Amino acid sequence: MCGFVGFVHLDPRSLTLDNMQQTVRKMSGAIVHRGPDAEGIFVDPQSQVALGFRRLAIRDLTVAGHQPMESASQRYVITFNGEIYNSEEVRAQLQSEVGEIPFRGHSDTEVLLAGIDHWGLAATIQRCVGMFAIALWDRHEQTLSLCRDRFGEKPLYYGFGRGTFLFGSELKALRQHPSFDGQIDRQSLALYLRHNYMPAPYSIFQQIQKLTPGTILTVTLSQLKQKQLPAPQPYWSFIDTLQHGQSDPFTGSMDEAVNQLEAIMQRTIEEQMISDVPLGAFLSGGLDSSLIVALMQSRKSQRVRSFSVGFHEKEFDEAPHAKAVAKHLGTEHTELYVTAQDALNVVPLLPAMFDEPFADSSQIPTYLVAKMARQHVTVSLSGDAGDEIFGGYSRYVRGLQFAKLESIPGFLRQGASWALGLVPGVQSASSRSLMRRVFWTSELLGAKSFEAAYRLLVSAWKDPLLAVDSQSIATSAFEELPRQFGGLAPLRRMMALDTMTYLPDDILVKVDRATMAVSLEARAPFLDHRISEFACRLPQSMLMQSGQGKMILRHLLARYVPTSLTDRPKQGFGIPIDRWVRGPLLDWAESLLEPRLLADQGLFRTGHVRQVWEEHKSGRANRITQLWPILMFQAWQREGAGSSQIPQVSLRRAA
Repeated sequence: MCGFVGFVHLDPRSLTLDNMQQTVRKMSGAIVHRGPDAEGIFVDPQSQVALGFRRLAIRDLTVAGHQPMESASQRYVITFNGEIYNSEEVRAQLQSEVGEIPFRGHSDTEVLLAGIDHWGLAATIQRCVGMFAIALWDRHEQTLSLCRDRFGEKPLYYGFGRGTFLFGSELKALRQHPSFDGQIDRQSLALYLRHNYMPAPYSIFQQIQKLTPGTILTVTLSQLKQKQLPAPQPYWSFIDTLQHGQSDPFTGSMDEAVNQLEAIMQRTIEEQMISDVPLGAFLSGGLDSSLIVALMQSRKSQRVRSFSVGFHEKEFDEAPHAKAVAKHLGTEHTELYVTAQDALNVVPLLPAMFDEPFADSSQIPTYLVAKMARQHVTVSLSGDAGDEIFGGYSRYVRGLQFAKLESIPGFLRQGASWALGLVPGVQSASSRSLMRRVFWTSELLGAKSFEAAYRLLVSAWKDPLLAVDSQSIATSAFEELPRQFGGLAPLRRMMALDTMTYLPDDILVKVDRATMAVSLEARAPFLDHRISEFACRLPQSMLMQSGQGKMILRHLLARYVPTSLTDRPKQGFGIPIDRWVRGPLLDWAESLLEPRLLADQGLFRTGHVRQVWEEHKSGRANRITQLWPILMFQAWQREGAGSSQIPQVSLRRAA
């Protein structure tokens, strides 16, 4: 797990070697948290290409694993962030085809380069199981290739500055280049307010994009000089995987399906436990993390290190459940109870940590558990992606309820929506009241399609243009993806949308930034593409029954942990941010939403934003869902947009 940066200078006036080295070092210095163990740079003055790398040493801790790394043929130079879990298998395939290879060390980077030398980039990546972002310079062809893993675990930004092509693991690194142009994209800002995160391929800046998961962008120097970027080419597609799975469904019994899934997951866990540094796992006590830890412990003779964070607010505290599961499994468990002040202390760190506006408030406890785990291990496995791959979100039940209403003629649904909207108190009701449920029923009935209804369920702002001063909103995957869904059932359509949007752009961003901020590598076994390929073949009855999701995972976990320890309503990883904004964070929020500041920025519609703030501040309504993304954007602009370093917060055991 590491971080990389790079640029291609496109101005006719060449940069000197010293200038290129100084610039790329400044860029890589901005992401030292991603790789505190070593720094490396590569500069090609003739082609004006520079690569920088920060290393967090996990496999082959010697200098043989340092990057940027050249291939044995000296044709390729690579910077690689991530892990290839089946690198030994790939190594064996290579040597069976080309004979014994004199590897300098045992790093997965060297295996990756040898494969690229022999098979090419796309063919090599298709053989790999792992998480990765890659920048590959081909000296012979004078091409730069950028590649991202199948689900988007590892970040990769790219785009143009003034006379320069920039790329890297985090925006803060790109901002260190003197050519960076930081113009806010208003259409993307509106999309961010809708979702609480910035959906790929957009970024908050006009000239910078995110590489979409499962694709490779290969560009020549001449194309770069003409600012003509070709479209990224997919080497793996979740939609194709899903369609293939539906055409070749699993036809066995539940026990047979559990047996197959157990075998796949045991292999995945075994591969992901390979590490030359201490390794553990996050354990919330929920279904997904409990299953990961159970399988880890079953493959290991020594006690697995497990970690959880607890809160004194009982409605948010999962630590007792985690402790009970850890005791049953026999792990070496560490828990830390943090106070509200500990969590509040994280808020000022978020803008620099998350690098661009990001408003999933579970980012705070995620950082706290990562910070605590890093005191003991360098790698931690997590249960992320179980909900998307196996149908675990409670909102899927609400989406299926709307699917049943879709057969009702549109004019009747629209009329019912209009009538419910006239009920007094609906529009201003708090999120937990009966009136709020009536409001959402009204909204869903008014949706023109199933995907539009589901988008409402996952939107912070139904209409972001009420808050953002923009003529339009960027087109999102919610408009584009449904055209590829064909005859997929409603549950599969919701899961696919989440897998291709919410998972890479919210969940995986949250985990990557929070763990990398403390130099901890996080691994998510559920994102092994072999697991998703198997899950895509399962009938809906093995995913959801009677409104309860992840049925096959429940059956598998029952082989290791008593159902009584994990069978409870999904709790989530939340904090009382709505109350904090009215209390200890009140002055902070007020300073960010001050009318003159909003007017001077010219990005938000001041009157509407202030109205929402006053409603929340007074307690008339809970509007934190709409306010938190604005507050995070404002804090990012004020504190994070120019930051090149992430401060840290100290943890103390609460009494």
